[in-house]
Amino acid sequence: MKVPLLDLKTHIAPIRPAIDAAIARVIDHGTFILGPEVTELEVALARYCQAGYAVGCASGSDAILLALMALGAGPGDRVIVPSFTFFSTASCVTRLGAIPIFVDIDPGTFLISPIAIERALERLAASERAKVKAIIPVHLFGQCADMDSILEISRDRNIPVVEDAAQAIGATYRGRAAGSMGEIGCISFFPSKNLGGFGDAGMVTTRDRGLSQRLSVLRAHGMQPKYYHGEVGINSRLDTIQAAILLAMLPHLDSWTEERRANAARYRELFGAARGLQLPVETGFGRHVYNQFTIRVPNRDSVKTSLGLTGIGCEVYYPVPLHMQECFARLGYKEGDLPASEAAARECLSIPIYPELTAEQQGAVVDAVLRHSAPAS
Repeated sequence: MKVPLLDLKTHIAPIRPAIDAAIARVIDHGTFILGPEVTELEVALARYCQAGYAVGCASGSDAILLALMALGAGPGDRVIVPSFTFFSTASCVTRLGAIPIFVDIDPGTFLISPIAIERALERLAASERAKVKAIIPVHLFGQCADMDSILEISRDRNIPVVEDAAQAIGATYRGRAAGSMGEIGCISFFPSKNLGGFGDAGMVTTRDRGLSQRLSVLRAHGMQPKYYHGEVGINSRLDTIQAAILLAMLPHLDSWTEERRANAARYRELFGAARGLQLPVETGFGRHVYNQFTIRVPNRDSVKTSLGLTGIGCEVYYPVPLHMQECFARLGYKEGDLPASEAAARECLSIPIYPELTAEQQGAVVDAVLRHSAPAS
């Protein structure tokens, strides 16, 4: 049996009429940039994310960039980021001339380690510590980082927290929503996300009205009023059509999330106590929304190749930790500096977890993984 990593066609089919109608309404009113659906989505997402305010933008990557711009990050500043994450978490730092300080993850959850954050800050000279503009915890694969510990560091050090919640819309931590706990939260609506649009789109959330106003200006060239620029922003407006599509999808998000969680529970049952692999570790602090179901297998590359040959979709998130990427070589990191991130990059493999996955398909995935990852007798 062939099982895709993601099946967007099947995912969209039941709500296609609502999406078609939403797109038609945008075509009819013709306000394709910052139309009424953008404002409606911002209000809905601010409520959903318990944030107070939300500002639409062109992508999840731009959400991080705008967040750092709003906090005043610039040349020579420092920003603490995990090494095991998607590239934009750190690339947005460097685009502003700031320097990413890479820290390690918890080897069980793959989430940024608060202990590693504290140690990184302690290693900095006082003059460098004063330049740290933000800590960016990534709620990787759909699970929130240890925010109480991170926020305690934030308060003690007076360093703002920017939540990279690109993969975690709907996730919670001790009753608080992803994107509501730091100064700013960043969400992606890339098509593969739990709430995914028909292209790139993003959202920035905050509880601070002043920050929300600043973010709104920065996303539109720093322009306020029209054609008057107090500062240089960027062009990162959420397309009205994308907002309309996302509004049609939003009422289904919680049911899709519960289907993902049910699929994760079925995987745990089917894998049982299989030797030679490690299943995702839940922190127990809140709801994991399973944007990915990521296992660890020592012979990951051979397992991935074998699954591909048998038609089982899988992907490696992420094969190279950021501190080992060629573009960051100038920062002087070397192999062995962040061992948990390096081990995760060697061993992680994500398998299908989308809501429409059937029990039969999951059985085929598990059989294939166990067959190809079984330790030699």
